[in-house]
Order: sequence, then structure tokens, then C-alpha cells
Amino acid sequence: MIHHSGLLRTAPLQGETTSSLICRIASRYGMEAKVLRACWKWRNYPPGHEGGGTRADAEVLLNAAGRHLLAGMCGVKEDVLARALPSWAKEDAKLRAEAADPVGLWRIAGAVAGPVGFGCRLCTARRTGTAVQVVRYAPRWERVCVRHGWWLLDADANQPLEHLDLRGLPEVVAAQRRWAGVARRAARAGAEPERVFALARAVVARWWEQAYGWERETIWPRRLHQVAGGNAGGDLERWRVVGRDTVVFPEVVAVADALLDPAMADLVWADSGAGRPRALPADGLFCRRLGERIGRPWLGPLAATDHGGPLIAWMGSVIRLRRGTGGTPGYDNDPWWLRQEHQAATMAGQLRVLGKEKKAPGSGTMWRAAVPAEQRRLITSTLDSVQEQLLQLCGVHSGPTADVARRLLRGLGHSAGLIENAWKRTALAAVNGGVPLEEVARWVDMPAEVLREMLTAHG
Repeated sequence: MIHHSGLLRTAPLQGETTSSLICRIASRYGMEAKVLRACWKWRNYPPGHEGGGTRADAEVLLNAAGRHLLAGMCGVKEDVLARALPSWAKEDAKLRAEAADPVGLWRIAGAVAGPVGFGCRLCTARRTGTAVQVVRYAPRWERVCVRHGWWLLDADANQPLEHLDLRGLPEVVAAQRRWAGVARRAARAGAEPERVFALARAVVARWWEQAYGWERETIWPRRLHQVAGGNAGGDLERWRVVGRDTVVFPEVVAVADALLDPAMADLVWADSGAGRPRALPADGLFCRRLGERIGRPWLGPLAATDHGGPLIAWMGSVIRLRRGTGGTPGYDNDPWWLRQEHQAATMAGQLRVLGKEKKAPGSGTMWRAAVPAEQRRLITSTLDSVQEQLLQLCGVHSGPTADVARRLLRGLGHSAGLIENAWKRTALAAVNGGVPLEEVARWVDMPAEVLREMLTAHG
């Protein structure tokens, strides 16, 4: 065991995960991290990927004795660690132990103190003298290492890259500098900057999914090939997942800036007919101006007719507020309320789905969990219609053959229902057994709030 003398001082990096610090201490002493972690008693196992191996975003919570032990190992006072490590003061009922034993508990960092990304190894080397992997809590508007021109990727995905090269993409670096002003504008307007960013990111991420059909779109393909090392064509689907947040970042900041602009809200009000309500037009002033502000004057009609998305929801909230018909405080009259079904999918979730699809096409995800809520009823209705059309095409409108076909189709639907009920029961048992709901939600690739509603309905 390493004693409290702290022979080799290992200072924490601002925002670092406690787990990352422990790994760096082990590296400093020439030990494997698992050997050093044996100094604590653990109440559970480290979270791992499906293919094996501990997740990079695994986080640890320590009791008082455990924190005291860690402070001695790195030779740093506890108050310094408390200021640097966001998870330092987080506790859990499972950490209570007898005889002041040092006890640790594994968690996923995203469920502890927010999104985590990899740190810049070159900056780490400047600070510590060693270029090792670092994982730190960082919002997605602080992922550019300006000094070295890198975009630091999410640490929650099972993929080998820690950063993407931004050389040749000065607009991405500039967007991070621009965000500081947008955040100040949000605060002055009484809006939480993180909520403004989340909504803008959801809007642009939805466009990103639709951009396959945009013949005029040339900016994003150029950036994507750039971050892929010159050509993303060899593995385009994976690069579209890994590179999305980097590639669209300038547009996210621009959209956030536009949504905070009172003049843009005035255009929404004018498009709605102001005092004489009407349906929002496809050639509305707001969407046309929004397209111009992000360098795509042709985007207006596409954005205006994307019903059921986060942008139209934001416009609806603005209109209701102007008309004074928002009702009691809640999402209806809160422009920055982002519905669960509108949230941008994470890189980790998309890569898991992509991996499953490659192994067995069609198995990547459950459509009910992946499809926006407003489309589920339409899909169900379409499936029912297709069933009848198949019967008609086969010429089996009635009689024994039709009955057999209907029983087969109903049987398939019943089997799908049984499978879905089975995973719901398994998820419910996991949550009741103490597994954090956020962690279970990651296992099944769906937003935590959606999973909570489904489990509540399931009993």
C-alpha cells in the first residue's frame, strides 16, 4: 500500500473524474490501476462495455475514509481535491461502512456530475510531465483544445479515439470563443445557457439526420472528411456518428444565438399571424432568416415544414407566450423546455446501435425507443395497413389461408410484445435491485425519462 507520505505528488486536474486521478496515481507509481484500487473495499463492480473492458467514463464515489486515503496517496490536501474533482463530495447510502474502512462505489460519470470527455494529453503532459489518458467533466461547448487544435470526444463510447484534429477547421475553434458571448446573452435574458445549448444542439442534430437528402449541403461533408483524416468514405456511418458534434458545433452556436435574439422571436410572431392566428407558412420569415444566419439561405422551407421537431416546438412556445395562452407554468410556455423525444442521441448510443445493426441487421434497437413519439402512432397504423395489403396481394381475402396468415401475423406481433415485456421486467428488476435508472437507460439505448415512464406504466 502507498502510505500517506505522498512520496510522488500527483495533483488533480480541474474537472477530472476521481477514477481518472486514481489511474494517474497508479501510473506515477508504476502500478496497474486495479492493484492500487485494491486499497479500497468496493461495493460493486466497475461498469464495462458489452465487449469487455472497463468504460473510460467509469467513476468512483468514496466515503470519508476513502477520500482521506486518496488524499494521502497523491500528497494533496482534501480541500484542494474537493475544488478540483466534481464527484468528491458525492456520497451514497451504500458507502456507509464500519470501522471507518475506506470504501468505494462504482458509478457512470454521466449520472454523477454531467457529461465527460477525454482530456488533452498534450496539455496533461505540460501540467504533469506525463502524456497519459485523462477523463474530465466538460460540457460540450468546452470540447475544443484551442492550444493544440483538437476536439475532445465523449468518453462514454466504446471507440478508440480521444480527439479529432481541427487543423483546417478554424470555424469550429472560433465557435467555442463565440459561445462565451452567447452564454452571457442567455444569462441576461434569464435563460440557463446549458438549456439553450441543449435545444440548439437538438435542432441541429435533427438537421444532421436529414442532411443526407440535402443536395445543396456542402459545408458538413467537407468538415466531416476533414476530421476523418481526409476521407470519411471508407466508414461513413461510423464517422457520421463520431464526428457529428464536432462538425455541427458552429451551427449549434449560431442557432443558440439566433433563438436568443428578440428580433427573431418577432419574426415567429409575425409568421403566426400575430393577432390574427394562422398556420405557420412554409416560406416563413423566421426560418428563412435562420437559414441565412447559418449560411444556408435554402434551408428555410425545409426547417419550416419539419413538423414535430424541437424547432417548431420552440416556435410554438414563443407564440403561446406572446398570446398569453401558455397556461400554468410548465413546458408549454417554456421555450427552452426540451422534450425527451427531441434530445440528440449520444455518440455512445448511436455506436451501440450501429454495431448491433452490422452484426444482425434490424436488431440494432427497438423502434418504439428510437422513433419520435409523434411518429409511433403513424407507424403502428401503417403496419396494420401493410398487414391487410399483404393479404390482399396474396389473394387471401378470406377463408382458411387468410385465417392462417392473420394468425401468423398476430403471432409475430404477440412474440414481439412478449420480448418487449421481458426486457421491461428485466429493466424494472435492475432498477429495484439498486442499479441507477440512468445506467439501465444506457443499456437499452433510450433516454432515462422515457424509460422511467415505461417502467412506471409497466408497474
